[in-house]
Amino acid sequence: MLRKNLGILAAALITLASCGPGKNGTDTNKDIVATIDLVTVVDDKVKVEVNPGKFQTETATFNIPKTVPGTYSDDNYGRYIDDFKAYDYKGNEVTTTRINQNSWLISNAKKVDKVSYWVNDTFDTEYEDKAKVFSPTGSNILENKNFVLNLHAFVGYFSGSEQNPYQIVVQYPKNLEGVTSLPKIVAEKENYNVDTFGATRYAEVTDNPIMYSEPDIASFKVGDMNITLSVYSPTGIYSAESLKENIEKMIIAQKNFLGDVDATKQYTILLYLSTLTQTDASGFGALEHNTSTTVVLPEQMPKAAIEDALKDVVSHEFFHIVTPLKVHSEEIHYFDYNNPKMSKHLWMYEGVTEYFANLFQINQGLIDEEAFYDRINEKIKESRLRFNDALSFTEMSANILSAEYKDEYANVYEKGTLIAMMIDLTLRAESNGETGILDLMQKLSIAYGSKKPFKDNELFDKIIEFTTPELRSVIDTYIVGNTPIPYNDFLQKVGLELGETEVTTGYFLDGQVPYIGADESTMEIFILPEGPLNSFMTDLGLQNGDVIDEINGVKYNLKNVYDLIGASRGWNVGDPITMTVKRNGEVKTLSGNITKPTIKSAGIMVKDLPENSKEVQLRKAWLKN
Repeated sequence: MLRKNLGILAAALITLASCGPGKNGTDTNKDIVATIDLVTVVDDKVKVEVNPGKFQTETATFNIPKTVPGTYSDDNYGRYIDDFKAYDYKGNEVTTTRINQNSWLISNAKKVDKVSYWVNDTFDTEYEDKAKVFSPTGSNILENKNFVLNLHAFVGYFSGSEQNPYQIVVQYPKNLEGVTSLPKIVAEKENYNVDTFGATRYAEVTDNPIMYSEPDIASFKVGDMNITLSVYSPTGIYSAESLKENIEKMIIAQKNFLGDVDATKQYTILLYLSTLTQTDASGFGALEHNTSTTVVLPEQMPKAAIEDALKDVVSHEFFHIVTPLKVHSEEIHYFDYNNPKMSKHLWMYEGVTEYFANLFQINQGLIDEEAFYDRINEKIKESRLRFNDALSFTEMSANILSAEYKDEYANVYEKGTLIAMMIDLTLRAESNGETGILDLMQKLSIAYGSKKPFKDNELFDKIIEFTTPELRSVIDTYIVGNTPIPYNDFLQKVGLELGETEVTTGYFLDGQVPYIGADESTMEIFILPEGPLNSFMTDLGLQNGDVIDEINGVKYNLKNVYDLIGASRGWNVGDPITMTVKRNGEVKTLSGNITKPTIKSAGIMVKDLPENSKEVQLRKAWLKN
């Protein structure tokens, strides 16, 4: 899951405000049938009924997940459930007791025909809920317009029956269409339609989100893989067709990069665009699934910014088809939704995925070397400044849900990426450039696959078996151990080094760190009162504390701050620019030409080496092989 805010300004700088199966308790010859009614919405809630088949036990426990794979947080989806009841075959209510926030004990279970309950959506409460659910993992109920069904928020499971097959039956208004990677059977009724989906077990239910909205769908094929993009844009600014071209180009590049790694035959992208109102989504990013991803972004973002965000977000989520789809531990395969045991290998699930999401862009010519080095350097800087750099990554990963380690989670995208790079560079050096971490993941994919998990304690031995003994000390020291990574030792293998250099920034953002802030009471946006400015700002004559009023004739404030960020991404060096600012109560006009925004900082520098040197040849193999 890509939980970081992707440099989206509202989230970065202003307060607009990422075990094994038990014994079956039900008849294994029958599917568990869950029916979701999207037609009759009451008080912004929808009703769900679950028919478990015939119980074999005197009591049963029904659960809504506490956490789900990819979130690494306790979200307690049961708190969104109201009026839970169980009924016998004559329609009489059977006694139930709420055990905790997410579970209900059912007495006289052998008499039970079904359970029912009402589900509240999570988007409505994000602005007021301190323990809010991250939007791409949540749910939306907007009657007759949009339903975001991350099914773990709607459909529960009976303890001991997690491996039973499921049928998901969704009743929905005729003007809507449901998009998901699950095959479906559609039945038309007089006043509504019904979709029926099948899943082999509960994990497949939670792994397949569905979005119902008025149809705005674009599809295309990459090789033998079908890609479906469904877009919900409340004001109609964006359409699936308008965003299709760049996503298609990106996925073609990703498939080229992956080579022989087998991929899913169907991949679905569900894009929900938020209005940023008090009852709409406020967490931006995505949640991965084996054959799909759910993405939430602000609708106010300019198209160029939307496309940039989709490139980074969707590419990350798409690479999850390698891990954890093809390579995952028993903790992931037999995930315990209410008492999870976490795997030690977040460095792989998220780190390798994020590394591939950056490496493929330089490999396929979508970005240049300087941009790639800037990204790696930013991750080095962030991992050192924001997180405990002297921490065992495997220990942190296994305990990520605990209070002691939960604040370290976002480092899976920073240092996790760098761990993957360290392994890649070691393998390149040991093989004279012939093989790297992608080759390793290909071998692991063949050895395991989507239906064969590995044992958590055995993965590193398997990696050594597939690669080189030289990797053992790297793993023991920098992944299992708590020694900070000496990045220069690895970068020098490919003729690079860390040193002070001119690092490229955005015009108003340095990665995810803003140069500007906003005053919600006046709606003014301003240069932050403290901190260094980039070269563009100093060249133009901007100063800390300046209030931005107008740029090239366009007035800017908090309402259209996304337009400013989006517009700046389209600026060309050398073009004229005029900016009107307020400084100490006085209006000033600053004029000049747009210059490349840079800042002096520790960065990755290219050593001056002969073209035929071992280091240069290894660098070419690393970036372009």
